[in-house]
Amino acid sequence: MYSARQKYNLSFFSIFILIITAAAVLSGCGKQTSNAASSGKYETLELRYQGAVNSVTYPELAQDLGYLDPIKLKWIGNTTSGPQDIQSTVTGDVDFGSAFNGAIVKLMAAGAPIKSVIGSYGVDKETWSGFFVLDNSPIKSARDLIGKKVGMNTLGAHHEFMLKEYLRRNGLTEKEINQVTLVAIPPVNTEQSLRQKQIDVAVLGGILRDKALERGGIHALFSDYDLFGKFTAGSYVMTDKFLKENPNTAKKFVEGTAKAIEWARTTPREEVIARYEKIINERGRNEDDSTIKYWKSTGIAGKGGVISNKEFSVWENWLVEDGELKKGQLKANELYTNKFNPFHK
Repeated sequence: MYSARQKYNLSFFSIFILIITAAAVLSGCGKQTSNAASSGKYETLELRYQGAVNSVTYPELAQDLGYLDPIKLKWIGNTTSGPQDIQSTVTGDVDFGSAFNGAIVKLMAAGAPIKSVIGSYGVDKETWSGFFVLDNSPIKSARDLIGKKVGMNTLGAHHEFMLKEYLRRNGLTEKEINQVTLVAIPPVNTEQSLRQKQIDVAVLGGILRDKALERGGIHALFSDYDLFGKFTAGSYVMTDKFLKENPNTAKKFVEGTAKAIEWARTTPREEVIARYEKIINERGRNEDDSTIKYWKSTGIAGKGGVISNKEFSVWENWLVEDGELKKGQLKANELYTNKFNPFHK
């Protein structure tokens, strides 16, 4: 039986798919066909996408390094979350998007015609998100979270999956897990909410984690790295329609992005940061490049963003256990493709 929240999620995604299917049919056709005649080898020379404030995505890095030439990226705005980004991909507002693999599986289960083509972010010993409590907090274990509030940037994505995995591994029942309240809070406000005791646990990563630790008075109860070690957590997706109609463009996009990932992985950290600062300053979006100094690693496990089966099967199994997916409804190896990635052997 599904819980009330699970029924809501399923009905929401079902309604969403009806909308996006119609939108996908109507959108994008003129753009792709109009460019085809003049693009030569590539079906289209322009890829629309959403960026992220004060940060550089791997496709943006690839373009700056010349790895996407002659294809150019067209920034249409900044995404508010991974689920929103991949939903925009399905509706045809953008040509590719990135999200947590669990969120991608969930959207595919609802019928979204998308496929993951390359890893987009990950977790390692340098790049991770922690579930932080105040040093004087009574919360010492998973069971102590019952009845408590946990603040995170987006519900139904990476951090919710990690929290529930932690609770399940520590023996909490589904009824007990449902007593842990999840609160969506803008990342920049999460630390303050914790210190003001508006929430009991705050999810912090990257610069927000490092600055909060510098200020002291908090510690991590657990992290996503504690749970899974090094792993690729998210992927870039494209629609099945786009991949069918633009195979050469898709291949160039994946090749260029894969090379950019490896450039960032193998280039000295200071040089990567300098390049990111240059990109941010040159694109003129009124951003603060000081946050880039906290960049530490790609976190991506597979060379060049190559995707492994386990990076999807673990979330497929998780959703089956959570009652949001029927056993055998999806097959992990059908959710992604490495055929465009030059680092795949």
